Amino acid sequence: MTVAAVAQGTAISVAMDMTEGIISRFRTMSISRASVLTGHVVGSLIQTMIAMVIVVAVALLIGFRTGATPLEWLAAIGVIAMIAFAVIWLSVALGLVSKTVESASNLPMPLTLLPFLGSGFVPTDSMPTGLRWFAEYQPFTPVMETLRGLLTGSEIGNSGLLTAAWSVGIAFLSYLWARKLYNRDPAAR
Repeated sequence: MTVAAVAQGTAISVAMDMTEGIISRFRTMSISRASVLTGHVVGSLIQTMIAMVIVVAVALLIGFRTGATPLEWLAAIGVIAMIAFAVIWLSVALGLVSKTVESASNLPMPLTLLPFLGSGFVPTDSMPTGLRWFAEYQPFTPVMETLRGLLTGSEIGNSGLLTAAWSVGIAFLSYLWARKLYNRDPAAR
């Protein structure tokens, strides 16, 4: 949920840049075209990781205990970074496709709701059939299962591989979409 919340801010920031004219100024400067979008992604990824440190600190303060080894903690950080990178690229594309800042704030909203429709709060086995099918095949369920397995010692199964596949797929397609939207004619906006 933290990853999706930061991604919403990224979409808003990108939409603001596109609608307030700063991008037009950047286009006239001799800077790499990729640097503008990459700057948003790197900044948001740093912001996400800081937010995750705060979430983990609060969890530990209120009583969460884990038997995870340093290697498992490192893997958990990697999983969070992977999915954050993918979702941030998606939010950059959503910010670019938005006509207004207000619409950019609404487009990533379903990402915030996806963890509720996954295995984050209840096991998928306890869900009605249609919801269970959706929960088992959406991108956040394998992420949550992988993190749960790494931090609590439960079985991961193929969740790690699915997490990597979802992350790479979302990041790659979102990057291509964002690049296409960014390189289009500014008058087409």
